[in-house]
Amino acid sequence: MAPPPPPASSHLRLLLLTHLRRHRLFSTATTPSPSASTPPPAAAPTTESVLYSLRSLSKDPSLALAFFRRSAKSGHPLGSAAYNLMLRTLASRPPSAAQHFWPFLSDMEAAGHSVDQGTYLAALASFKKASLNADYASLTERLAKARADAQAAGNPVSAAAAAVRGLEEDGSHQDLDKMLVELPPLTETAVTKVLREVRDHPVKALAFFRWAGRQNGYKHESVAYNAMARVLGREESVREFWELIQEMKADGMHLDIDTYVKLSRQFQKRHMMTEAVELYELMMDSPYKPSQADGPLLLRRIALGPSPDLELAYRVVRKYEAVYEFKSKDVFDGIHRALTSNGRFDEAAEVMYDMRGAGHQPDNITYSQLVFGLCKANKCDEARKVFDEMEAEGCVPDLKTWTMLIQGHCAAGEVDKALHYLTEMIEKNLDADADLLDVMVKGLCNQDKVDAAHTLFVEMVDKGELSPWQNTYKHIISELLRVKKLEEALGLLKSMKARKFPPFADPFPPKIAEYGTLEDARDFLEALKGSVNTYPAYTVYLLMFKSFFAEGRYSEAQDLLYKCPFHIRKHHEITKLFESIKAKTTS
Repeated sequence: MAPPPPPASSHLRLLLLTHLRRHRLFSTATTPSPSASTPPPAAAPTTESVLYSLRSLSKDPSLALAFFRRSAKSGHPLGSAAYNLMLRTLASRPPSAAQHFWPFLSDMEAAGHSVDQGTYLAALASFKKASLNADYASLTERLAKARADAQAAGNPVSAAAAAVRGLEEDGSHQDLDKMLVELPPLTETAVTKVLREVRDHPVKALAFFRWAGRQNGYKHESVAYNAMARVLGREESVREFWELIQEMKADGMHLDIDTYVKLSRQFQKRHMMTEAVELYELMMDSPYKPSQADGPLLLRRIALGPSPDLELAYRVVRKYEAVYEFKSKDVFDGIHRALTSNGRFDEAAEVMYDMRGAGHQPDNITYSQLVFGLCKANKCDEARKVFDEMEAEGCVPDLKTWTMLIQGHCAAGEVDKALHYLTEMIEKNLDADADLLDVMVKGLCNQDKVDAAHTLFVEMVDKGELSPWQNTYKHIISELLRVKKLEEALGLLKSMKARKFPPFADPFPPKIAEYGTLEDARDFLEALKGSVNTYPAYTVYLLMFKSFFAEGRYSEAQDLLYKCPFHIRKHHEITKLFESIKAKTTS
């Protein structure tokens, strides 16, 4: 195959050729001299190789788009996965949406490819973050229309997906022959769309995949196999997943890099770490290797588990070293994290020794892991001594390292020492952050020191001007209500609202009804009013009334109703509730 035509820009051409030579995906050989032997013909680009190049260029959307256009012009395989990956890449630079994103989306739809759910969500998140409200609204509307079209009567893909979902678990291909009799001639794009629609039914999806593969005039290629692999990558179909992988290997096909990324995330999210490691090993042995960052990230996920599997960690390290012939600092930290989390401190010390020998100096990340592991093993005093070792080596403990020490003491129930170290840290001119505040608040509450947690929270947020997490607000409010500190909880509710957080209202009505007064109920409802005298939703009032009725406080609920705004008193749900209670009490 002749090399693709060069782009307009010589600079772009140079960048592309450099990338393609590095990954050996396309031939860049020049005409050989008469004395040289004739080289073998260049391998034709595959779906996998195109996706691999796109993924590698995704940090530079303009370069990726140029490569995509060149590939399309040269007739290289560009399936739905390539279009979706390119669209996600363009969405990652939202300011250029008008120039590139929307025209490319139109081209994609004209080519007969639909936008998958993940691409829609990634683009929406990008537009929202960039405050591109018009683009966000347009894409939201487009997503709603796409969903409606997919479910519309007469849509062959939707009809096929419905038929597949209606199969019995052990449905035969004869069943599908009857149910899909009106399906148009199969294409790989149509098969992929059906598989995407039935992704929550892996066994039935596989039955359809096998059925489609037996149809005259159709043969599964890489795109369909990759789509099927994405569906099967879950606990209930993991055996079928690996059987499909072996089938692909026998036919000379590979998982594409986009499928790998999605499957790896899926396995990790489902805590299927063995499968995630086996998938990593598979891809590291393929022509389409993951990025170097994937190994350390996988090690981190393994180490963060409740009981890290060291053999899995070592498998990742061995494969990384076999391919790249070195260990990066991140890899040393990854195996060190797994060892310290498992209490294997002697072996962790050996890793630090090897790290230095490889030219990497332990830093706050390395020492934080050691501190965390020692605290987890109830060796908090030894963890504090690590700070002296760090300073002796010229590594000043940072906020993260202090947080690990404090968190470890909180987890061990030694909250007084944790407070001491918090004070010591502040004296060293380090400011606490939302993460550390959350650690201290939860540590104190776990030891039933809710008053101290509240005092610390107010001191650091209101006086220290620290911006807390929403979940920290929720936790301390719940704890205050648990110990009947209603006034303090209401104060934090107002603080939460002032900081533009959605007010955490749900736990208040049951507690006010249990031990509060009518005035407390009114204060709570008043605290939820908006700045322009807008009232809380009727559901808040409804929950309050239901809570009062559950405690048998009927007359006080009636008194509260009289003091509510007119639209609440006359709301049909509120009226219906009071009429039902009245009927019960008079029967």
